[in-house]
Amino acid sequence: MDLRFLGKVLQGALIGLGAVLPGISGGVLSVVFGVYRPIMELLSDPVHKWRIRLPGLFPYMIGSAAGFLGVANLLSYVLETYPEPSVCVFVGLIVGMLPSLWREAGEQGRNVGNVILSCVTLVAMLSLLFWLQNSQNTVEPGFFSFLFCGFAFALSVIAPGMSFSTVLMPLGLYTPFVEGIGHVRPEVLLPGVAGCVVTFICLAKLVNRLFERHYALMFHGIFGIVGAATVMTVPWGSFATSADAASRNLFCMAAGIVTAILLDFMNEKLACFPENETE
Repeated sequence: MDLRFLGKVLQGALIGLGAVLPGISGGVLSVVFGVYRPIMELLSDPVHKWRIRLPGLFPYMIGSAAGFLGVANLLSYVLETYPEPSVCVFVGLIVGMLPSLWREAGEQGRNVGNVILSCVTLVAMLSLLFWLQNSQNTVEPGFFSFLFCGFAFALSVIAPGMSFSTVLMPLGLYTPFVEGIGHVRPEVLLPGVAGCVVTFICLAKLVNRLFERHYALMFHGIFGIVGAATVMTVPWGSFATSADAASRNLFCMAAGIVTAILLDFMNEKLACFPENETE
């Protein structure tokens, strides 16, 4: 097993981990690790693209499944014991990958309009996430609510920055959904998977087409979304509790940044997802 395969599995595990941790978006991590577009191409046209994209995405899928299911089982303990530090690690990961994301956004050119779009999406996403964070509405768990959970999860993949936990927590659905997945409960898994599949079918092709026709606009918009999600993910209140807590959080954030830089270096030197593998 070579280093490239292990690197892909590790990145996939981080994506799966980010998908289930509160406030983190697996879609954001898939963007910063350079696999967002291949995923969208596969989801938008699985019949014709699976031979091209699936081999390259397979190790990411293994890692994502391990990261997602592993965290779903251990999430309660982690959140109760180390809530802020674990989130700060992921904030650091995203911050460390932002320069790489900005470079990718400008691969096909950059103008003033693209920069303005990044700022507009940043403000709009901050407003939306702030409203969701302060919403006090709750929903009774059930078939249709878990169907909605599947929709929210798929949306967090298709729309980077829209963490499904950010949507579900204010509605009181996050804990029952994650616990149901961790304990493999059919009454949670079946509607959740159905919601995911329907959402992917309806939206993935549209998103992929927009990337093909408006690459710079889409990626600069995503950059603003990722920036907003990162700002809202930081556990700001924990920094004010004590000097020790602030130092611990800063250390975890720095560790995440260093890890992101190393992963970016791995992508460049080991060609962790080279184009000739997937085209």
